[in-house]
Amino acid sequence: MQELSPSVARQYIDAVAAFEAWEEALQEAQQVRGGMYWHAGPPSAPEARYLVRTTPTGAETSLGPRTPENEAIYERFMRRKQESAERMAGLKAALDLHRRLNRALRVGRVEPLIVDLLARLASTQLAPHFRVVGTNALYAYEAAAGVRLDADALATRDIDLRWDTRKRIQFATQLARVDSSMLGVLKKVDSTFRIRKSQKYTAVNKDGFEVDIIRRERAEDDPHPIKLSDDDEDFWVAQASRANVLLDAPGFSAVIVATNGTMARMNTIHPATFVAFKRWLAGQRDRDALKRRRDGLQADMVQRMVDEYLPLP
Repeated sequence: MQELSPSVARQYIDAVAAFEAWEEALQEAQQVRGGMYWHAGPPSAPEARYLVRTTPTGAETSLGPRTPENEAIYERFMRRKQESAERMAGLKAALDLHRRLNRALRVGRVEPLIVDLLARLASTQLAPHFRVVGTNALYAYEAAAGVRLDADALATRDIDLRWDTRKRIQFATQLARVDSSMLGVLKKVDSTFRIRKSQKYTAVNKDGFEVDIIRRERAEDDPHPIKLSDDDEDFWVAQASRANVLLDAPGFSAVIVATNGTMARMNTIHPATFVAFKRWLAGQRDRDALKRRRDGLQADMVQRMVDEYLPLP
């Protein structure tokens, strides 16, 4: 474990500040999506005007006739929309600058595909339904701690996403708005992703990188099995032992940086939960011995980070 150099740490702090400002601006921009315009009145009253609010999908809602109150609403909306667009343009330029600086100073070492995937989940507003669990969570912990872990401990060719079965209706609604399937969301990141025939909870791309989607073991009113959409080719979510622990654990979030300088927010589990879960895995005698040793190593590293660099509640 090695601390970041002062120049790299400073660049990461500055880049995260710009990224978080962009996140806030994006939330504000969501409030002024669509538009407003004055619609002409009927033939019987051609001089009349009615304020209409439009959505990005083309739906329209009348807000009533032209009145001083509606004129104020229109002016305020248009002003906010313009200010939002200007702020987003400025922050986009700042993020592009930080991307180049991140790459030049070698701030990040996460595989770009992982960052692109997390960014896609965020842009489609599907991110709240998933948490990254497993080895890739280490990237969030080391970023927040300002250290670099041994590369061997981070080596993996897959990412595990824990899906929240309790929010399955909200998830289905949002997924239907942005795509026909969860696999379709992944294909927007890499068109070569395919569901494995022998392992329906796994998608794999042409380079052998895998995305696994897991859930807690069946509880309460959980349906079983669960498919993420009605699309013929989509994920069947796998039940995982003790995944309820990962579901109920406090969350942890950090901005991670790819080797090409791009950034994304990783939502994962609290480091203390990671340590406890990895120690449990390391004690499972039916688990592969090499994996058990690695589980113990990862637990030790995260515990050290918590003790020395991450004073957490």
